[in-house]
Amino acid sequence: MEKDQIRSNQALVEQGKQVVMNTYGRLPIALVRGQGATVWDADGRSYLDFLAGIAVNALGHCHPQVVAALQAQAAELIHVSNLYWIEPQVKLAQLLVDHSFADKVFFCNSGAEANEGAIKLARKYAKKTWGPNKYEIITMEKSFHGRTLATITATAQPKYQKDFDPLPAGFRYVPFGDLAALESAIGPQTCAILVEPVQGEGGVNIADQAYWQGVQKLAAEKQVLLIFDEVQTGFGRTGKLFAYENFGVQPQIMTLAKALGGGAPIGALLATDEVANAFQPGDHATTFGGNPLVTAAGLAVMNVLVNEGLLAHTEKIGAYFRSKLEDLAARFSLIREVRGLGLMLACELDRDGAPIVAACLEKGLIINCTAGSVLRFVPPLIISEADVDQAVAILEQVLTEAGA
Repeated sequence: MEKDQIRSNQALVEQGKQVVMNTYGRLPIALVRGQGATVWDADGRSYLDFLAGIAVNALGHCHPQVVAALQAQAAELIHVSNLYWIEPQVKLAQLLVDHSFADKVFFCNSGAEANEGAIKLARKYAKKTWGPNKYEIITMEKSFHGRTLATITATAQPKYQKDFDPLPAGFRYVPFGDLAALESAIGPQTCAILVEPVQGEGGVNIADQAYWQGVQKLAAEKQVLLIFDEVQTGFGRTGKLFAYENFGVQPQIMTLAKALGGGAPIGALLATDEVANAFQPGDHATTFGGNPLVTAAGLAVMNVLVNEGLLAHTEKIGAYFRSKLEDLAARFSLIREVRGLGLMLACELDRDGAPIVAACLEKGLIINCTAGSVLRFVPPLIISEADVDQAVAILEQVLTEAGA
């Protein structure tokens, strides 16, 4: 079929339904081009993108440094096996080590893979260090850690586990933010606590610094590893390069993905030397993880984040955006709460959020709804006050029309 025959929203949607598995609740548009915080659909209509591929396009769409890095690397070397050393992979690992608690990095292709690796590493380290019965991992209710069998089990939400049993053993759940419940759950078989610094898919839920200090203290006292899933919160999303910096704590293991590649599929597992050394050749591997193309993209993203003042900008523009959302909350009673950090913000509603999302899309604003009633805003970190004003104006129109 000729490209021009299907290049419209309707045609692409109809063809896609015939040939692509039905695993996403897709909206009826096909996005074909992006620049900065704007995307265009196949019919030529533009949208202000305040979802950024769900926190992936931190630098916006088609950032010139990321595009240049991908083009240059694609012309030189796209893929070789991890049986050999890869220059951009080593350089990116060095940057991640230089700007985090970690000493070693393992590259993979996604957040789910990074969390799978973290689960394996935690169990391997614990068995070698503390004995063969240390295997259980505690995770939080309303968490989200991926779509593989192990990571949907780690994800303490039954809706993601339904019909996929039997699930792997060795996971226990406690309420997020409840230090007493966490302490009670830690037992002789516990090897690790796996937690998101800010729960993304669960509703942009935040715990205070006292909780995080308590979690770190418990982990040290009980001899369990602390694993931070920063797949969504990492790379400036909360105003810090990594979200753990907001709370004055450090994990021994951290997982990353989403924004790291600027849209190129890459994940990473970071750990301290002591923990990382539990892995030996043959313990863990991936065909594509950390290949030259994606790590070249990651290098470009990291260089922009750490060298161009984007973290300070994120804190400033995030505060501006939050103040505008709080102004809306004061005027519209359906908004129960505004919460978040940096440019990971949310409005919890007193009703289903899906109609609000659909109405915003119709008016040219892309956001999404999570946890049923929570509007999530994770725009590119490069947005301006004018972009925020435009987004808030659209949201205000939608809320007014909703009779809120």
